Amino acid sequence: MSEVESMFTGIISDLGEVIDVKEQADALRRLSIACSYDPDSIDLGASIACSGVCLTVVERGRTGNRSSFAVEAAAETLRATTAASWQRGTRLNLERSLRLGDELGGHLVSGHVDGIAELVARDEFVDTAGLTLRVPRSLARFIAPKGSVALDGVSLTVNEVKGDSFSVLIIPHTLKVTTLGMLAPGARLNVEVDLMARYAARLLETMPRQ
Repeated sequence: MSEVESMFTGIISDLGEVIDVKEQADALRRLSIACSYDPDSIDLGASIACSGVCLTVVERGRTGNRSSFAVEAAAETLRATTAASWQRGTRLNLERSLRLGDELGGHLVSGHVDGIAELVARDEFVDTAGLTLRVPRSLARFIAPKGSVALDGVSLTVNEVKGDSFSVLIIPHTLKVTTLGMLAPGARLNVEVDLMARYAARLLETMPRQ
């Protein structure tokens, strides 16, 4: 991670593909990811959210005729996110970190994954898809109807909440330009709860009881 905290919006700007995976010392895993970004515009040390996981660029350039960049995932990242299952051919939602003056199109996303959600049902509608997901009970309390959640880095609005499950509706554009259009029941997704919900819960926990 870079020293300055990076922030994102949950608006995906590219669909990347893992093209190489190498195991390194100290439980690091180096991932090379093909993208459509101009490699000259990617700074070494920059943060890019890869399916919701904030990772630091350690190399950028071209692999064959494709632009690419490399990141390193540490042991904790591999344990707490879906990054451990990424392999050659895995498609990833990409978003570059916010810069001063950028439009906040989705909601504030930190790129620090809170847990892993499981897709338990997918309903097809006209040009849209309804997804029902289950999250760890420790995260369910932060998810509320009409609130925000990031799934594999995509900013979404929660429709319904029932216990440790919740549903979202995916519009045609999002189905087309993100990995969400490829999902089937059983898929595992990185989930980041709304920062405001987490801050509010923490504030309530620290308030003195009357």
